[in-house]
Amino acid sequence: MQDMDYADSPYSDIFNCTYPPIDELKAAPCSVSILGLSSVGLMVTYIIVFVLSVLGNGVVIYVVCCMARGRTTTDIYLMHLAMADLLFSLTLPFWAVYVYSHWIFGTFLCKFLSGLQDAAFYSGVFLLACISVDRYLAIVKTTQALAQRRHLVGIVCGAVWLGAGLLSLPAVLQREAIQLEDLGDQSICYENLTASSSNQWRVFVRVLRHTLGFFLPLAVMVVCYSCTAATMFRGMRNGDHKHKAMRVILAVVLAFVMCWLPCNVSVLVDTLMRSGSLGEETCEFRNSVSVALYVTKVIAFTHCAVNPVLYAFIGQKFRNQFLLTLHKHELISKRVLAAYRRGSAHSTVSQRSRNTSVSL
Repeated sequence: MQDMDYADSPYSDIFNCTYPPIDELKAAPCSVSILGLSSVGLMVTYIIVFVLSVLGNGVVIYVVCCMARGRTTTDIYLMHLAMADLLFSLTLPFWAVYVYSHWIFGTFLCKFLSGLQDAAFYSGVFLLACISVDRYLAIVKTTQALAQRRHLVGIVCGAVWLGAGLLSLPAVLQREAIQLEDLGDQSICYENLTASSSNQWRVFVRVLRHTLGFFLPLAVMVVCYSCTAATMFRGMRNGDHKHKAMRVILAVVLAFVMCWLPCNVSVLVDTLMRSGSLGEETCEFRNSVSVALYVTKVIAFTHCAVNPVLYAFIGQKFRNQFLLTLHKHELISKRVLAAYRRGSAHSTVSQRSRNTSVSL
């Protein structure tokens, strides 16, 4: 199995996790070989995640679009979240080739794919925050805000995509396909920065990603879901049903935190290390951080394929609608559909209530 030299690997600069200036790439003081993780293995992992994400999120988008009735504002947010995950996954085959070899797609695709990945990432995080606010309004404010929520959902989703697009501009403007003589004239997709501007750029992008791309949306989720949980526990009459209504959403948020928190912590430690805030930087410490960055980014990239699995295992409304869609296309018999509905009749009836309609 091929060992990967992280310091010289093209993967080391994917998704804005390391930013040495171009003139420092030729002489990195430390080099780390990540045993057991080959470029072939990473490429295969990306392709598997790509296939699962395209299939899963494609099904989610189609199922939500086929909901003639009963589509809630949260369902619309989750459909846009599936679109964001789908767009994110569409970049993975290109990064898979990049990891295995070098950047062969030119400057235009370097800029476009980097921007698309950033836009998909930010839109996904913002949509999770929007879902938490929507659940807060639905459960804490009940039906008082129903009409307003339905009227604003399209505007909010449009604003999310616009904001995510603007936040992706730094990658679009700075990234280029750059040839390095010391790598045999192989190309990398990288920020073309001088040594004087590299540190400032690294700090700017990472602070932006940490605040707007993780901690601020996470704070919104924590506040909204804390208030929502308190209201649910106080309302004993509908508390059990609303608890079930929140399971899918909380599972989606938990999956996001589990996938992206390790990467954010690793990048934060790397930033502090490079700024000298953690004391003298040694090769041993840098190599440990590099391994952590490598592993946590792989975990983070798998997130785009996780949500459809959660919908299938936890979201009964999604399962019902998915089976109904299969029946409409004559892929399953009416008897199979009826048997499933009899087995989950109580949950199906409760989920069709307009006042307590739930998400996928």
